[in-house]
Amino acid sequence: MPPGITLAADTPQLSAANTGFMLLCSALVMLMTPGLAFFYGGMVRVKSTLNMLMMSFISLGIITILWVLYGFSVAFGTDKASLFGWDSDYVGLSGIGLTQLWDGYTIPVYVFAVFQLMFAIITPALISGALADRVKFTAWALFIALWATVVYFPVAHWVWGTGGWAFDLGVIDFAGGTAVHINAGAAALGVILVIGKRVGFKKDPMRPHSLPLVMLGAGLLWFGWFGFNAGSWLGNDDGVGALMFLNTQVATAAAMLAWLLYEKVRHGACTTLGAASGAVAGLVAVTPSGGSVSPLGAIAVGAIAGLLCAMAVGLKYRFGYDDSLDVVGVHLVGGIVGSVLIGFFATGGGQSDAAGVFYGDHTFDQLWKQLAGVGGVLAYSLIASAILAFLVDRTIGMRVSEDDEVLGIDQVEHAETAYDFSGAGGGSSARNTAAPAAPAAPNRKVDA
Repeated sequence: MPPGITLAADTPQLSAANTGFMLLCSALVMLMTPGLAFFYGGMVRVKSTLNMLMMSFISLGIITILWVLYGFSVAFGTDKASLFGWDSDYVGLSGIGLTQLWDGYTIPVYVFAVFQLMFAIITPALISGALADRVKFTAWALFIALWATVVYFPVAHWVWGTGGWAFDLGVIDFAGGTAVHINAGAAALGVILVIGKRVGFKKDPMRPHSLPLVMLGAGLLWFGWFGFNAGSWLGNDDGVGALMFLNTQVATAAAMLAWLLYEKVRHGACTTLGAASGAVAGLVAVTPSGGSVSPLGAIAVGAIAGLLCAMAVGLKYRFGYDDSLDVVGVHLVGGIVGSVLIGFFATGGGQSDAAGVFYGDHTFDQLWKQLAGVGGVLAYSLIASAILAFLVDRTIGMRVSEDDEVLGIDQVEHAETAYDFSGAGGGSSARNTAAPAAPAAPNRKVDA
């Protein structure tokens, strides 16, 4: 019997309630990828909207197939040297029975596999926001297939797989601060350093074309994130999942308010983009920490993340890297903040009995473990992602041409546009049948 599988006749027994709960959580996490597509799609210019949507949606196709073929085996199979897993029964998910339970839990292996699949799907999609306007769609598809294989699947094993080095070290990551957000943020930085800046970066206005779309996407992300976080306890038998659910809401609210306060002090206005970005920063930061901190700790984690991420999004102008939609500023920085603050705010209850500095860990033991996890994932993802982007660029080419980028990547890569403005002024028949306009009143001043 391969590790991770227990016969349903053994203890623990299958729980219909936990199984149903986890299936619902899996569906919520799946919704996050279209939500991310809307969030990113509203933040780009009109000419890149469809491409941004497609860069998320294609992950639903590619990563799903790879996960079934070998991804689940690499992430959660029998440990090999603390770096990756492998189990022939997990290849193609062919050796798993319907009544077999995930080791130590009351849910079937299939349920655990599909829940983790949704994590694997959204993680490479997060990277896409940093690359807006300039990457060939076929090159992106190839890149995420390679990246999932070389980076995400092994890193998921490090953090969550039995025998993974971060797992054995005792790094706390409830739902993906390292494996998802630091991983994606570091990858984004690695790729943009290889492919370079957009045409007109720091010269042309590149403002979001649809802030309502951004807010819709942020709302869907916030909603789906409850499944992402609370579901990561893999059941509903005790209060840890409920604590994570509550802390998800609390930290997100605190981060949004902190971001808006920073905007008001720094720029004199509270923007809708700031509210959406602050909320996402809070969601990112609470992802690793929410099962280990109290609600008051979640307020602190969220507020610190909201403030630091709001400050970090401006670093691209200072250092000259073109992170189109602030993936580095929000996901990398937010993931680091949430992961490191566990070393300070962990209460010693909830997910783990490890306490932080503020709760008695005066040896900084947990803090050093968190720093090791952050540093290991960040360095590997940054370097491996840059190498993969370089190889793709040198083979099939990563970027569209400068002329195509200026024309618009939607038309070039997808032969479509997001909006049809051809009838905005009315057709000829409308003009012919409309009543003539009344003459303007003489000598009346009309404001422009």
